[in-house]
Amino acid sequence: MGAYRQKRKKLERGEVIKKSRSSNAGGYTFVELIVVMVLMGLMLTLTVPRLRESLLTDTLKSTVRKMVGTISYIRNEAVREHKPYVLHFNFDAGTVWAEYPNMTEEEYARAKKEAFSFPKEALLMDVWSKGEGKRGNGEMQIRFSERGYVKQSAIHIGSEDGKKYTIVLSPFLGRIQVLESYVEFEDS
Repeated sequence: MGAYRQKRKKLERGEVIKKSRSSNAGGYTFVELIVVMVLMGLMLTLTVPRLRESLLTDTLKSTVRKMVGTISYIRNEAVREHKPYVLHFNFDAGTVWAEYPNMTEEEYARAKKEAFSFPKEALLMDVWSKGEGKRGNGEMQIRFSERGYVKQSAIHIGSEDGKKYTIVLSPFLGRIQVLESYVEFEDS
């Protein structure tokens, strides 16, 4: 006979059913609570510095990814439309925007106004382009031909904690390479 049936028969006969001691236990001991608190404190002590570092570098990494996506998009649009496109960099404002042919003054002003702004954790350090050299103030442009060709260029992005990335644009391959350091280029 099952345990449920036995309990039911005992109830019908008026017998008292005893509960086991383990089912009456309703909480944790003081020692168990202290052990859990110590372990949580230890875990927080070890993870908070890493969490802070990952938050800072995540903003930088996402900014680099957004720049790579923007560059790929502009290159693809130049090839698709068979028209040259220009990627503008404003170092003083920390913004990037695109210009395409036959753009009206209003469209250009709107593109400049709605430009991608670098977050405060990420800094547009400088841009190097073969034949034009490196510039880190004012404005600079990278031109994409109607075939997607671009002068060899490098975009340097950094953060307050000293982490730096270099985005390298290859002239003919349409490849964008991201390096996790600041890489200098020279005109030859």
